[in-house]
Amino acid sequence: MRKITLFILDIIVFYAALLVTLAIRYRDYDEKFGYWLNLHLVSFSIIFTVWLLVFYIAGLYEPRHFRNNAQFYSVFFRSITIAGSISVFFFYLIPFLGITPKTNLVLLIAIFTLLELGNRRLFNGIAEKKFKRPTLIASDNQQTSELAQFIKDNPQLGYDLKQVVDVEKIRTGELERLILQDKINTVVIGPEAYQSPEIINIFYKSLGQKITFYSLASFYERLTGRVPLGAIDQVWFLENLSEGNKMAYETAKRFMDAVFAAILGTISLVFYPFLILAVKLNSRGPVFYKQKRIGQIGKTFEMLKFRTMRQDAEQLTGAVWAADNDPRATRVGGFLRKTRLDELPQLWNIIKGEMSFVGPRAERPEFHEILKKEIPFYEERYLIKPGLSGWAQINFRYGSSVKDAAEKLQYDLYYIKNRSLFLDLGIALKTARIALQQSGK
Repeated sequence: MRKITLFILDIIVFYAALLVTLAIRYRDYDEKFGYWLNLHLVSFSIIFTVWLLVFYIAGLYEPRHFRNNAQFYSVFFRSITIAGSISVFFFYLIPFLGITPKTNLVLLIAIFTLLELGNRRLFNGIAEKKFKRPTLIASDNQQTSELAQFIKDNPQLGYDLKQVVDVEKIRTGELERLILQDKINTVVIGPEAYQSPEIINIFYKSLGQKITFYSLASFYERLTGRVPLGAIDQVWFLENLSEGNKMAYETAKRFMDAVFAAILGTISLVFYPFLILAVKLNSRGPVFYKQKRIGQIGKTFEMLKFRTMRQDAEQLTGAVWAADNDPRATRVGGFLRKTRLDELPQLWNIIKGEMSFVGPRAERPEFHEILKKEIPFYEERYLIKPGLSGWAQINFRYGSSVKDAAEKLQYDLYYIKNRSLFLDLGIALKTARIALQQSGK
């Protein structure tokens, strides 16, 4: 609801800025104000649609930016700069818009920036400090500690953590007193609490106090965008991964994968001669690199990429996890990896149906054998096709250890459970943003 509210407020601010701009510019033409408004309304509506898209890609509708801190201001002003530059491009290079407003555009950007800054400061201040939900967590494990710290680090989420109780040690009378004393509004119940009929009975009696109850797994997922491995079991998969309900989505996704892979693959052929030349001149060895990866339902396939590492990168070490700023990468290879250009040949894997644009990262068989032994439910990530990008890839760095793989699995399970065309579009847009940011470094 807060995201929707903020989205609506941004629309109001934009049109308010447009009205103020026109009122200032044409204050001496009261009888023609309607004419000037109609002249600018359609053009600027198109522009603001682009602005909203820029804001979304930049993450300004994500809860982590509902705070008045340095990170928010940095993202906000960078987004305004990008959106303003796109507006100039639209007006002066696309003549069908009918107007080329120089002063009006500059004035609008300035007024919108001031109004939107005030809007965001007020909204973020309310999100961070007001309307707190007194919260109690009835659990005591690693996931509980992670969740408690996440709530404390993100006050803008609207939860005020009052108590974390160990249900195996607390007395029922003490628990009942805490709920009343702290006026608890939200209760998060860990798996161990369900083993105590006395504890569950206390919560049952509290239903009349308008308390909202969540399981630890669902609340953790709701706040962090990850599924906690320590709080789920086989029953969780049966209850949450109803693959039969995803058939229409999977059919539509496969169709769009094939269409867009063919279109982008054809367009990308223009860049192939330059990329091939760059790879050949920078280091010895083949231009393309084939590597075995694990695909859907554990089926092995050969993934195709532009070679980014030295030809003998694993000659002495064997299979090694890739990492950010990997020393084995060539100078050109480092650039290709940052911009994701090395993955262009994987469009062929998508056309063949071995991969998708969005999905879990395709793992190498050597690491797969290690990870499935060390991490519970690791093989469940292969319920769907691997992707060029994914929820884990945009939220977590390169994985270079079993611990990293376990954390990325939490993101993968969240995606598998919640995947939709809308989520896929969001991941694709944010992947483009990350690639552009990396190319500028």
